[in-house]
Amino acid sequence: MSLGEFYPLIKHAHIGLAITSGSLFAVRGLAVLAGGRWATRSPVRHASMGIDTLLLVAALLLLFVLQLNPFAVAWLRVKLMLLVAYIVLGTFALKRARGTGARALFFIAALACFLMMYSVARTHNPLGLFA
Repeated sequence: MSLGEFYPLIKHAHIGLAITSGSLFAVRGLAVLAGGRWATRSPVRHASMGIDTLLLVAALLLLFVLQLNPFAVAWLRVKLMLLVAYIVLGTFALKRARGTGARALFFIAALACFLMMYSVARTHNPLGLFA
């Protein structure tokens, strides 16, 4: 039995984890903007990190199974760059930005990155929904 036989399972896990991760970020971001302290507490942060770790493992397994080099495939390269931007913007949205207005702007920008990553993944085109 090869890892390739698990491709459908890995792909669906990756999709489910991406939706879970993005949804949790959106809920946490809205809670932070509303003044909810629970969104930055340790158990919630650890759950988020656990989901994101599993998401990364699934992504790496997909790259291995499909024998893809993310730096050689344009849409994957764009998706990785968007991921880095999403992480940085999300960090500012949830804890680093000073003031609600700045947090809101970082939150909106992070969500835009997430949605663009989704569209790039769905279309397999670096321009995503703009293709």
